[in-house]
Amino acid sequence: MFFETFLAGILGTALMTLGMYTLASITSDHFKVVKVLGTMLTGQTTPEGGLSDTTSAIATGIIAHYLVGVGFSFAYTWIWQERLLDMSFAGATLMGFVNGLIGAAGWRIFFAIHPRPPIMPLSKYLLAIALGHILFGQGIFATHLFFKEGITT
Repeated sequence: MFFETFLAGILGTALMTLGMYTLASITSDHFKVVKVLGTMLTGQTTPEGGLSDTTSAIATGIIAHYLVGVGFSFAYTWIWQERLLDMSFAGATLMGFVNGLIGAAGWRIFFAIHPRPPIMPLSKYLLAIALGHILFGQGIFATHLFFKEGITT
C-alpha cells in the first residue's frame, strides 16, 4: 500500500502539473507551478519580478511540489480507507477541489508574506490552482484503481 500511495502522489502531481503547464502555454500566464514555487522558496525572483530559470529554483520547486503531492496522496488514501468518502470519481473530484481550495489559500498566504513574490495575475493563478487539483485527485484515484480496483483495509 505504501508504494501504491507514493506512486499515486507522484502521478497525481504530474497530471496536475501537466494541466497547469498546458494552461500556461495556452494563456501565456505564469501558471508554471514548479517555477513559481521554486522561485519563491529560493528567493530568486528576478529584478523585473519574473520567475527564476536557475537549476536550483527549478529543482527546489520540483522536489517541494512532489513532496506535498505525496503527502496529500497519503491523506486521500486514509480518507478512503476510513470510508469518510467513497473512493469514486465523484469522491476524488470533491477531494481534489477541496484540496485545491486549501492549496489556493496556502498560495495566497505565501504571496502575502513573501518579501518579493513574482509579479503575476494572482487571482487567475489561484483559480487555476483550485481547479488543477481536481486533476490531482483524479490521478490519485486512477492510480489506485489501476493497482487494486479499490482501497482495502
